Amino acid sequence: MSTARKGKNMSYAQRRQAQARQTERNILQAALTLMRERGFDKVSIRDICKQAGITTGAFYHHFPSKESLLNKGFAPLDDYMEAALRGHEADEPAERLGHILSAYARFMEEEGGELTGRYYVRRITDPTTQSMDSSRYTLRAMVECFRQAQREGILASGRSPEWVADFCYRHFRGVVIDWVLHNYSYRLLPKMEEDYQLFTGFFQKTAAKERT
Repeated sequence: MSTARKGKNMSYAQRRQAQARQTERNILQAALTLMRERGFDKVSIRDICKQAGITTGAFYHHFPSKESLLNKGFAPLDDYMEAALRGHEADEPAERLGHILSAYARFMEEEGGELTGRYYVRRITDPTTQSMDSSRYTLRAMVECFRQAQREGILASGRSPEWVADFCYRHFRGVVIDWVLHNYSYRLLPKMEEDYQLFTGFFQKTAAKERT
């Protein structure tokens, strides 16, 4: 096969991939919009297809079920967190951790309590789902906060930065689940910010400043 032919085929393949990604984004956007308005159970696949302007066959080409949308629906969390932290790279570790947790809470509140609850139920009941993916941006950003604190000699815990980040992440994920279990009866962001004050003790300088 000639080089020109290969280039043409690659260009076609790339266009198809781009179209597929756009269709998937359209489906997700349509589904999340409808689910926030009506609730998960009151939205059908037919409703989603109509909103997205696609056929049911196109839907099933991208997603095996309505429930499978939940995992993809929360995938933008990494991009959301990265955008929220942009411009805070030079902040002190304790301040940057506060920004991470605030952005995490805002994302969950914007997604809505019902969808967040459905997402966690799916993760808990799916045996192939990892409890925590260390490659995800949110956890990596938290690890880097504590690594910087360790480099600066202000990490109070005798544990590794990875252990402390994992501990914090598990706690605040638990706060989100508690929020869902209480039927979203309280604001998540203020609760996160309140609990965060307990975790500033991991930073020696921060704790010292607060006592003075």
